[in-house]
Amino acid sequence: MSRFEELIQTVETYQVLVEENYSRIRRLAEEVRGGLCDYIGAPDGICVHLVPPVGAFEPRPYGDLAFSIPPRGFRPLGPVSFGLAFRVSKQADWLRLKFECRKTGEDFVVGIEDGAQYTFRLPIEDADSGPFYAHIYQYILSWFQENIDAYREGEYGSRTIGFGLMNEPSGPALLEQS
Repeated sequence: MSRFEELIQTVETYQVLVEENYSRIRRLAEEVRGGLCDYIGAPDGICVHLVPPVGAFEPRPYGDLAFSIPPRGFRPLGPVSFGLAFRVSKQADWLRLKFECRKTGEDFVVGIEDGAQYTFRLPIEDADSGPFYAHIYQYILSWFQENIDAYREGEYGSRTIGFGLMNEPSGPALLEQS
């Protein structure tokens, strides 16, 4: 085997692993998009969209653009990010969480921007969805509750969570959290 043939064979293996990684992350993201509203009991329509993980966003389906790498072509093997827009009011207030997904040994780790993470054991099974939905829901609920508590105690104004809020009624302004 020539060096070139060895390189081609190695890159082919690399791309097979890239596809495995991307497909796992895409399936998980689509499952969250499809199941989280049912989990929380949202009775009035869509409450979750996959959106770009960074930059301005609108609460609408972005398809392939919701992911940090494209679904086809020569792609890097590494963590993949996606954004999840989650409706947090009866009006049209949306919150964006950025997820970064990576395989670590036999675990699949989903990290949220500020360091919170959830770990799946591979392979991911259908029954794993409920606890993950509970984790996402509790993360969002806790952030709002912590800010309510901070306000009531007189120490508020710090924005430590890793998501953006969008308030449609006053225009498509994105409030970036930092």
